[in-house]
This record gives sequence, C-alpha cells and structure tokens, in this order.
Amino acid sequence: MEQAFNYSILILILPAIMFLILGIGGKYMKPVVAGTLGTITLTIIAVLAYITGYQYFFELGKTTEGAYQAITVFNMEWLRFTDTLYINLGMYLDPISVMMLIVITTVSLMVHVYSLGYMKGEKGFQRYYAFLSLFSFSMLGLVVATNIFQMYIFWELVGVSSFLLISFYYTKPSAVAASKKAFIVTRFADFFFLVGILLLSYFSGTFDFATITAQGAPFIATMQGSSFLGLSVMSWAMLLIFMGGAGKSAMMPFHIWLPDAMEGPTPASALIHAATMVVAGVFLVARLFPIYLFGAPDILTLIGWIGAITALFAAVVACTQTDIKRVLAFSTISQIAFMLTALGVSQFGGHDGLGYMAGMFHLFTHAFFKALLFLGAGAIIHAVHSNEMDEMGGLRKYMPITFITFGIAWLAIAGIPPFSGFFSKDEILAAAYEHNMAIYIILSIAAGLTAFYMSRLFLRIFFYDSNKHYHHKPHEASPVMTIPLIILAAFAFFAGFVPFGNFVTSDYQPYDIHINWQVAITSVVISLIGMGIAFKLYYKKNDIPDKITNGISTFYKWAYHKFYFDELWLFVTRKIIFQRISKPIAWFDKKYVDGFMDSLAYVTQAASRSIKNFQSGYIQQYALAYLVGALILVVGFCGWVICFVCM
Repeated sequence: MEQAFNYSILILILPAIMFLILGIGGKYMKPVVAGTLGTITLTIIAVLAYITGYQYFFELGKTTEGAYQAITVFNMEWLRFTDTLYINLGMYLDPISVMMLIVITTVSLMVHVYSLGYMKGEKGFQRYYAFLSLFSFSMLGLVVATNIFQMYIFWELVGVSSFLLISFYYTKPSAVAASKKAFIVTRFADFFFLVGILLLSYFSGTFDFATITAQGAPFIATMQGSSFLGLSVMSWAMLLIFMGGAGKSAMMPFHIWLPDAMEGPTPASALIHAATMVVAGVFLVARLFPIYLFGAPDILTLIGWIGAITALFAAVVACTQTDIKRVLAFSTISQIAFMLTALGVSQFGGHDGLGYMAGMFHLFTHAFFKALLFLGAGAIIHAVHSNEMDEMGGLRKYMPITFITFGIAWLAIAGIPPFSGFFSKDEILAAAYEHNMAIYIILSIAAGLTAFYMSRLFLRIFFYDSNKHYHHKPHEASPVMTIPLIILAAFAFFAGFVPFGNFVTSDYQPYDIHINWQVAITSVVISLIGMGIAFKLYYKKNDIPDKITNGISTFYKWAYHKFYFDELWLFVTRKIIFQRISKPIAWFDKKYVDGFMDSLAYVTQAASRSIKNFQSGYIQQYALAYLVGALILVVGFCGWVICFVCM
C-alpha cells in the first residue's frame, strides 16, 4: 500500500529544491525565468497532489469495511532520546492531510501564476518566488507530518516564510514593523505550543500521531488523573498546544498580527494569510481532535467559545475598516473562527461529528473564495493604486472580469446558495444549533455581519460613487492575472457541491450530508437582511452612512480602532513586561551577574600582572631561577636524608 504512494514524496522534495535553486541562483536569472521555473515546478507539485488525492479517496485509501485509513508513506528516524521517545521525519496520508495537499497546491499555483503579472518589474522578483517555494515546502511538510514534533519544525518554518514575505518590501518601515509584529506574536504563542508538546510526549512516551490519537491510549487516563491549579495535566497540555494554534490562526487575543501582515505583497496575502497558513491552527486541532474530545473535552468547549467570540469580534471590526485588504484580513479572522467553533461543538462520528466535518468543509471552500477575494483586491489595487475604498467606486465599468469573479466570491462568503460558502457555513450553524444554542446565536449574528461588510466592500468598489473621476483610467488586469481569478471563481462556485462528508469525517467513516432546512433558511434570511442594509447604504453615494457613524460615534471609534487591543498589548509589553519584569532582570544581570564575571576577570588580570615577570624572556633570569630551584631541591633532599639517618 505504502509503495503505491512513493511518488508523493516529490510533493515535498520539489519545492525544497526550487527554494535552493531560486534562493542561491535566482540573482543570476532573468526575472521571467525565475518566475516561470517556480510556476512550472508548482504545477508539477499540484498535479502530483491531485493524483495522490484521487488514488487515496477513490482507489487505495479505503479499508474493506469502507472506512478511510491512515497511510504512512515513509518514516525515518532522525533523533532518538530514549528507547521509546524519538523524532521521525515522514509523510502521513489521511483524509485531512490529503485534502490539505489539494487546497495548498491549488491556491499556491494560482498565486504563482497571478504573481507573474502582479509582481512584474518589482525589485527582488526572484527572491519573492524563492520565498513562495519555501512557504509551499513548509506548509506541505506541516500537513503530512507523521508526528507532532515534525509538525512543530515545519510550523516554525511556516513562521519564517511568513516573516520573509511580509517584509518583502524591506525598505518600507511599516512592512518591517508588521513582519516583526507577526513573528514575535506567533513565536510567543509557539512557546506555549512547545511546552504542551513536551508535556504530552513526557506522559505518552512518543510524538507519533497514530499512537497519541488512538482511542483508549493509557497515557490519557494517567494525565487526566494528575492535576495542577484545578486542571488536569491533559487539559493543561492541550490548552498550551491550542495556544500555538490560536497564535498561527490569529484567534483572540493573538489576532493583532494578521491585519498588519497585509503590508506584504497582495498575492502573498492570498496564499499565507487567507487560504493556507492561518488555517494551520484549525488543522492542528483537527489532527489532535481525538485527544481533545476524549482527553480534554473542557478545552474543546473553550475552543468553541473562543472561536465564537472571535468570529463576532472580527466581523464587527470589519464593518468599520476602509482599507480593502484590512476588511479581508478581519474577514479571515472571523471565518477561521467559524472553523474552530465547529470543531469545538463537535463530537465523534456520524451526526455527532457534524461539527468536525463542517469545520473542514469550510476550510476547503473558504480557501478558494478568500484567495479569490485577495487576488481580486490585488487587481483592483493594481488598477487604482490605492487600498482605500474612498479612492474607488464604479469600477464594474472598467474591470468586468474582476467585477464578476469578485462578485462570485462575495456571494460565496455571504452564504448565498448555490455558492460554496452557503453549504459549508450552513453545516457549521447546524452543528452549533444541535449542540450549543448560545454559540449558534453568536455565529448567526456574525454571519449576518459578514454579509453586510462584504456587501459594503463590494458595493463601495464597484458601485457607490459610479461617476468617480480617476486621474488614470482604470483597466482590467492582464490575462496572467485574470485567468487565476476565473479558475478560483469556478472553485468558489462549485466546491460546495462536493460530497465532502463522504471524504473527511472525525471517525474516517463516510457521512451523508443532509441540509437542515430550518437552519439554512434562517441563515439565508439573515444574510439577505445584512446585504439589504448594505445596499440601502452603499449602492449609491449618500450621507446616510455618515449620519449612522455620527450617531454611534463612540462605538464606531472603538470598533474602528479594533477595540484598542493593539494598545492593550503595547501597555502589557512595555509597561508591565519591559518595565516591571525585563528591566529589573536586566539591572540584576548587569550589576551582579556581569559584576561577578568582571570581578573574575579583574582577579585574573591582577594575578597575571604579578607573575608576568617570571616569563620575561631573559635567559640569564631563567638560568638563575633554575639554579635557585635546583639548590632548594638539593638542600631539601639532603635534609630529608639526614633526618632519616638520625631516626
């Protein structure tokens, strides 16, 4: 079985090789050669991923009982700590990893093609494609990891890739600041992830996913039986691991880095901060779902609540933003929160596992329509040379392809049937409706706000100020940019018709999706209400939005400033951590630790000065010292002999 998938190792090897080729030799290539080489390589990788998906789901992945199985293509030992605890590097195929291979390679390929046009003429073009290859390698390695420590290694590589792409315009201070912010916040969260891994591996004796996620594993009872500060050790371990996922997926309170990350190139935003990297936290919880469910159900419930609150918070903030990429950034935070909430309200298998399937389904559909929204935004920015809605309006007349494709993505994320977002979002709401009514209400409000702020975005760009005068007449993007938009629009439209429950479930058993019409009709009505309000306010230019803003000026100000979470983080880091913790530690280090080491150095220097005359370099002095020493030895020996004889 494993031999049938041996070719799939190329999915990891090829982007790693391409990163080295472009990273080392890219400066000797013409930009078009580097871009074409990177794109052709990613095309091959995408084809291999689709072949792997077809073979796994339709030929070799099922057991004789009809359930999908996990297949370890290869697994080699890298580091050994004890007889049972060691780190392997390998490739692990199961429904969610195979699904992620398809998502990552599809979106990455579209970004590679799109970037040939969008990044044309940019300084560092070859470097950009090298970074794209590094990211593809890192994310693909993360999703096929055979053990949690291998996942952590690639997890950190994804963070490095993000840092490099956000800071691509390294001469721009805001881009440098954004990259550092993203790196520091996610590293802070990743520290807790590492501590959680160490706790889990200490009790389980292994890093291997197949072992630690097995039902009835004895270490689960052991960790549940030990407690600290009112929580079991298992709950602490899984909470710490989730904190790493919350950082990568920009959940509250670690969400502050994602909006600023829009300083990177727009295609990179589509790849990393919309479709793939930010879902790493969702993938992490899904990969360890059996442990969360059977070992730490309290933490799984907490994940559901954090997701629901984050979804509503981000949706509210998105309603006030005027930079189109920031609107999409907060939209991403909200949609990722929907996925985590779905996992938080899920159980195991069948109808009880609806949340798990729904969360993965939304991950699948969201990747396409959100990547389409970001690439569409890139085409718009490319045309008007601004990110601000105030600089846009009436663009449907100038950019018909972008208008149609962006509209498809808008309807998909708004949850309007038959577009893909409706099917996956509906399943999440149905799972919440069955398991937690309060969370269902919160998500329904967030869904209505999503329809509102995305309609506001769409209308402000393509309608609203239809007679706006542009200094330079906007025009449609080149075919190399519009073709990826058309392909992604097809995915955004048809992805919802995939019988996803037949492929990805919490127990690997196929699950036939049934639409809960009560939930579905309610969600569509809520979305239509949100869209209707947006049409009233933003279809044509008027003063109603300004009046509403002035009427709720205080709340609007708080929402526009993201409820001052950035300022809160700055206060905590600067006034508490730096001033109250780091500064006293630095003082102690300088006064006592450095003082002790300086004292040792002073004593050593003083001793050196006192004995340096013994090595003057004068032969006469050495001869005199030798003679005196010899006489002392002779006198001492003679004295010892006399004493011995007298005794």
